[in-house]
Amino acid sequence: GVSVNYHALNDFRAGNEALMDELLTDNVAALAAAGVIGLERVAQDGMRVRADAGAASFRRQASLEEHLSEARELVQTIKMQAEADPGQAQRQAQAAKLRAAQAREERIRAALEQLPEVAATKKRKGAKAEDARASTTDADARVMKMGDGGFRPAFNVQFATACESQIIVGMDVVNVGSDMAQLAPMVEQVEQRVGRSPGKWLVDGGFPAHEQIDAVAHKTEVYAPVPEPRAKQDEQGNPIEQDKHQRKPGDSDAVAQWRARMASDAAKEIYKQRAATAECVNAQARNRGLLRMPVRGLSKVRSVVGLFVLAHNLMRMAVLAPQLIACSTAMSAMNQSAA
Repeated sequence: GVSVNYHALNDFRAGNEALMDELLTDNVAALAAAGVIGLERVAQDGMRVRADAGAASFRRQASLEEHLSEARELVQTIKMQAEADPGQAQRQAQAAKLRAAQAREERIRAALEQLPEVAATKKRKGAKAEDARASTTDADARVMKMGDGGFRPAFNVQFATACESQIIVGMDVVNVGSDMAQLAPMVEQVEQRVGRSPGKWLVDGGFPAHEQIDAVAHKTEVYAPVPEPRAKQDEQGNPIEQDKHQRKPGDSDAVAQWRARMASDAAKEIYKQRAATAECVNAQARNRGLLRMPVRGLSKVRSVVGLFVLAHNLMRMAVLAPQLIACSTAMSAMNQSAA
């Protein structure tokens, strides 16, 4: 009996992160029980999606503190004006101005709270911590390198997709541009959703940090390209030949096994499925409008991405298991008849 309108749809889309996560788990579990999903191989990839924040909204600490002070003064001024004006129409206008001013104050405060995290990230990368900036529009957004080589405010959307069915079995959104720390958390997430870990995990060269390989070695086999070793020269300045697949000093057993595994022709053939799976899913998401986030904040962004994932899986169900959709439709019709 609830009418469909813009506000109802927007509130549902932006405020149901936990619900989207629960629905994805139920969806994946149902497909696994029906035998649609095979977890022999899973491909993971990250996709940078433009945030709803302008590049000019990123400011350093001194500028943020100045803007916060101005925002507080504006809030106090509007409150005083509202108390002094007895007219109802004016009070409503002043109330709207007050809400807008308070929202801006909260956004600036949130940006200041994010600065220590941004500064720590810059410090780890060797940059100056004092150059850290946060957005007054969306404090959770970060400037990332995009696919076209430019740098813009964005979020890093992570998908884990079953290679055989192209069903998305894991999803996350992070505000870190690098994929280097996203492997182990996604393996754990898929394990929790499905109850077991995939046999083989396919990722590109941005994922296989050594500590990540060690963390998942007892759960799955990682298939990822081995980076080329740094050039070395002998005393005469001649280049030294190096085999990137040979164990290096300091390698753990898991890392050494990964190097050796990727030298085989069988591993190279398996790895071809990564692009055919992950890149296809990413392209479909962009074709369906996942180009720029319509909401702000990690929680709301995860809710929106969750809707994309559920829509993707529903369309794959229509191809792979139409009987499940027909069964759901029949049950809905029976419930309506009973009502």
